[in-house]
Amino acid sequence: MIIERLHRRIAIALPVVGFIIAVFFCNNINASQETVKLPDEKAKVVKEHPNYHHVTTDDSVRFVVDHPAFNGFGDYLLPWESREEQLDIKLSDVSSLLPYHSHVNPDVVVDALNYMIDEVSDGHDIFYDFYTERQKQLDPAKQTAGLFFFKGKPGAPFAVICPGGGFAYVGSLHEGFPHAVDLSKKGFNAFVLKYRSGSGLKASEDLAAAVSYIFQSADLLEVGTEAYSLWGSSAGARMVGDIALNGVAYYGGLDIPKPGAVVIAYTGHTIYSPGFPPTFITVSEDDPIAKASGVDRRVNNLERAGVKVEYHRFKRAGHGFGTGVGTDAEGWIDDAARFWQENMKNN
Repeated sequence: MIIERLHRRIAIALPVVGFIIAVFFCNNINASQETVKLPDEKAKVVKEHPNYHHVTTDDSVRFVVDHPAFNGFGDYLLPWESREEQLDIKLSDVSSLLPYHSHVNPDVVVDALNYMIDEVSDGHDIFYDFYTERQKQLDPAKQTAGLFFFKGKPGAPFAVICPGGGFAYVGSLHEGFPHAVDLSKKGFNAFVLKYRSGSGLKASEDLAAAVSYIFQSADLLEVGTEAYSLWGSSAGARMVGDIALNGVAYYGGLDIPKPGAVVIAYTGHTIYSPGFPPTFITVSEDDPIAKASGVDRRVNNLERAGVKVEYHRFKRAGHGFGTGVGTDAEGWIDDAARFWQENMKNN
């Protein structure tokens, strides 16, 4: 009798114990899943989840936007934010998102995105707000402005890269992130500016605010502020020209020195002055938007004003050629970085 009662009690107890154990493990699994969703624990997510995959040209734009490495700012990687129709496009067709750009190479775009994913995997923050919450409340359009950071050597000078897009969109995927990767690999600190579209003036104000933020946060970011450079392509080059002509404070930023060098790619902007920083300029003869003849005149005007200029005039790169991969402009980023470095000595 005693043995039979014992058997009955064990038979009743075993399912209960199993249920308690199952609940315990489920709760812990759920807690782990909830932990990795926290935006301020990106590095922990990477270490605990080896499936923090690289993207490929077969992936969709939506996959990039939703990628956990870009949690909280994935939409700002794109030319336009909050446009549903662009999300289902494959990265192999990324050129369709950049109508003002030529020679868009999907492999170059993907390599830059994966470099950024690896930076997050190593525990680095790669996106920074430079407007305060108060400023964003007063102007909601500032919510989408920010800086993507590509770390170089601690204390090395920084560059801010301003992609183009006719002030209709921001072409960071093609002529922002790949440029920054190249500069970061050379040891420079590089930032890619996500600015407000729709207004050249507001975009230049964003650039001034971004440079001011970097100066104020130089110790935190571990960047050197002497002989910094500004890089701009097409519409982005207009912004760089504005700062080169008028300075940062003119557009609402701090009263800080002009850049040690500016890099201006394929723009019809014609402004110049004797106070321009050393200037690297590039364009292609077959550019249908920024006519090479107009760039020639600007270069001549700058040189007559006493500005140090290096001019690269290509033949078959079109407009918006980015890093120039696949064209006769390939390698121009190296030349521009050398020009910047040479002119650091004069600052």
